[in-house]
Amino acid sequence: MTNLSVNVNKIATLRNARGGNVPCVETVATDCERFGADGITVHPRPDERHIRRSDVFALRPLVRTEFNIEGYPSDDFLELVLLAKPTQVTLVPDAPDALTSSAGWDVAPNLEFLTGVVDRLHEAGIRVSIFVGTDLDNIRQAARTGTDRVELYTGPYAEQFAADPQRAIAPYVAAAEVAHQVGLGLNAGHDLSLDNLPYFHQHIPHLSEVSIGHQLIADALYMGLEATIKAYKNALNNG
Repeated sequence: MTNLSVNVNKIATLRNARGGNVPCVETVATDCERFGADGITVHPRPDERHIRRSDVFALRPLVRTEFNIEGYPSDDFLELVLLAKPTQVTLVPDAPDALTSSAGWDVAPNLEFLTGVVDRLHEAGIRVSIFVGTDLDNIRQAARTGTDRVELYTGPYAEQFAADPQRAIAPYVAAAEVAHQVGLGLNAGHDLSLDNLPYFHQHIPHLSEVSIGHQLIADALYMGLEATIKAYKNALNNG
């Protein structure tokens, strides 16, 4: 069973464009759960251009499924997540001004830093996932930090999928096998869609969770939020 975590950053982006509280991030998040989502993901950034610190604390008591907070482990970010205590923290290597997460950690040169962060989060009872690419040695290095899971950056898969699905999926299958061999749980996310998700899920073993935001919210503009979440759940159940 692979869980679907819905990233609600784009809801906050739309709200912030106009001011006020429409659409309401809390309402959308609880509706996502009501419609079948297995978790809610947020990625607060230093400039608060979408999810704000206040959103994190507003969502924390409302989310009944898994609450996943993504971000670069700066002092401010760690202070936030240690106060909020989500189910999972996903560590990404983004610069403060990054538009979106577009690469995983190069773990070896950051091993000591990441190990210290993982230890702090574990002391607070928070599960940790490290955002990585498909390099096999890098995944082995991630296991040395003590992290519980890795999240595979699926941007390259999405880019290559239409032209050559078999070639696109091959490095992810190998990465999933190595992650399992070294005792890591497996998440995935970035540019997964109704087109490419079933094939990905069908071929990737040991997949615990996918986190999807931009494409899911875009689909919901045409299909409606409830129908969209059900479609993504169906892609996971039947893929």
